Amino acid sequence: MALVDLKDISKQFEAQKILCEVDFHIEEGERVAIVGKNGAGKSTLMKIVAGILDADSGERRVRQNLNIQMLSQKPTFKEGISVKEEIENELKELKEAKKEYEKISLQIANEVDNKNLLDRLNKLSNFLDFHNAWNLDDKIDRVLNEFDLKKYENKPVNLLSGGEQRRVALAGLLLKKPDLLLLDEPTNHLDVYMVEFLEDLLLKEKFSLLFISHDRYFIDNIATRVVEVDECKLRSFRGGYSDYLKQKEELLKSMQKEHENLLRLLKQEEEWLNRGVKARVKRNQGRKKRVLELKEKAKKNPTLIKKIKLQLQREKQNFNRDESINRKKMLFELENVNKTLGDKVLIKDFSTRILQKDKIAIVGKNGAGKSTLLKLLLGEIEPDSGKIKRGDFKIGYFDQHRKMLDDDKNLIETFCPNGGDRVEVYGKNMHVYGYLKNFLFPKEFLDKKIGILSGGEKNRVALALLFTKKVDCLILDEPTNDLDIPTINILEEYIQKFQGAVIFVSHDRYFVDKLSSKLFIFHGDGYIEESYQSYSEYLAIEKELKELNSFQKEIEKPKAVRQKPKPKKLSYKETKLLEELPIKIEELEEKISKINECLANPSCYEKKGINSLAKELSKLQKEHEELLEKYIELEEKRESLKNES
Repeated sequence: MALVDLKDISKQFEAQKILCEVDFHIEEGERVAIVGKNGAGKSTLMKIVAGILDADSGERRVRQNLNIQMLSQKPTFKEGISVKEEIENELKELKEAKKEYEKISLQIANEVDNKNLLDRLNKLSNFLDFHNAWNLDDKIDRVLNEFDLKKYENKPVNLLSGGEQRRVALAGLLLKKPDLLLLDEPTNHLDVYMVEFLEDLLLKEKFSLLFISHDRYFIDNIATRVVEVDECKLRSFRGGYSDYLKQKEELLKSMQKEHENLLRLLKQEEEWLNRGVKARVKRNQGRKKRVLELKEKAKKNPTLIKKIKLQLQREKQNFNRDESINRKKMLFELENVNKTLGDKVLIKDFSTRILQKDKIAIVGKNGAGKSTLLKLLLGEIEPDSGKIKRGDFKIGYFDQHRKMLDDDKNLIETFCPNGGDRVEVYGKNMHVYGYLKNFLFPKEFLDKKIGILSGGEKNRVALALLFTKKVDCLILDEPTNDLDIPTINILEEYIQKFQGAVIFVSHDRYFVDKLSSKLFIFHGDGYIEESYQSYSEYLAIEKELKELNSFQKEIEKPKAVRQKPKPKKLSYKETKLLEELPIKIEELEEKISKINECLANPSCYEKKGINSLAKELSKLQKEHEELLEKYIELEEKRESLKNES
């Protein structure tokens, strides 16, 4: 049975229909991404799956004793509880299970024939295995470090910012590992390094996951299936974001003419993916292969490590400077700029030039000083030392607080302050409704006050307004926050058409890769590195350099320190598994044989459904392969230990 199975689910709020007789299910081990426009019903679907919102009609079936946990957008905590206490409280059940396992392991030495104790030990072992809870203290420390919470571990959670509190709640859920984890925009308030850690953890620990995200690389790296909520219905697409694009394009081709604009955007997106990302993946794989080969040689000759590092550093600093650079108009020139806030050095001796057609992404860890650089460029603050020269040009600025909007004005008054109903965008005169339709606003929104719009809707208004201004330079601070993927696609199209300079802060790797020709990378110690590389390539090389440093430390350790004492025999759990696996493998082989027989018999597969049988066969074959691998691994280990003793 599926973990959760929804049948004929309908839901509406007042007159607005959100879900109309939809079916949805999620299997164990699946990682399902929910996508769609803001307001389409993504969060509604997730809350119905979680059981915290009732459907108006339909049936919700859940596997018995299923533990479902959902990351709240605004988590609440007990007054005065510290970060570490909060996380440890979430893990009480796991810690108690580990204590009981250790206690029974000692008991069983004297009561080897006690079936009840053996059964209980086996259940506890499986439970701890599923949650990977054998070294909880190490895991807690790692998660605190990776989410930049270690420095706050003894601080009351309620005194942290909203983003930090969400990271505490996320850390607790990841360590707890429920049977089904539900995440609504999990990458919000995470920098790119935290997102990479989150991806690695979700994949390594094989979470069953349902999530909403506008981070397209995150969806592509994590999702096994994408479910789109659109016009009250659900559509399911196999694979990650790139697979979703291909399948959606095929679907749109067969639909009505009104989808032509969306089809054009999707086609552009898919072409960019095929041209850019696939090529980078191929280069990354080639580079990784070379590094692995050199690492093997370096075990015998450690001096080769320097050669590998130099090779990677050259790739990391692979500049592709524009030869026409001197013919472009200079907008900003920074000379030895320094800026400190409190006792933290944010910018140290930074010099650069920003030219009229530059597309610059400012990236790096949270709190490193990225927004401070934007304020220096805007002239809102001054450097402690150094010079910033500004040319004669106009700037359009988008900030996270949307200061350019007046809550008391409606959309018509906002876009046409001098009356009328026309706007000019890139030299083209348009009706304000025709223009706002591009930003997914229906006609009935024109007389709505800004103040009653949602955060995502306000962001769309602010960005749409920005492109009606005649400016030479766009400065954008986290422009994709609170936006859905369709709106981000539209934003990207307008930025690509913009003829001036674009300087933006973003943690969205996909957005950065697609739009930037240059990176300002904040390292968190005041040093800002300039790179003409794509952000995903830069991060891949940076990760490999870190792994090389760890590898170098490992091979430089004295041999006696490096070699851990090997166990003399298989553990109780491994011995038991070695006994059970042949029976399980045999049972699976029987099931596989029966399905193959059915698939060879038309009267059988027509009755049961060929697609259903093929799906079941694929699942059983995968399970058979995994168990067989495990059995061979244990057999080899047993033989190896026998030969050594």
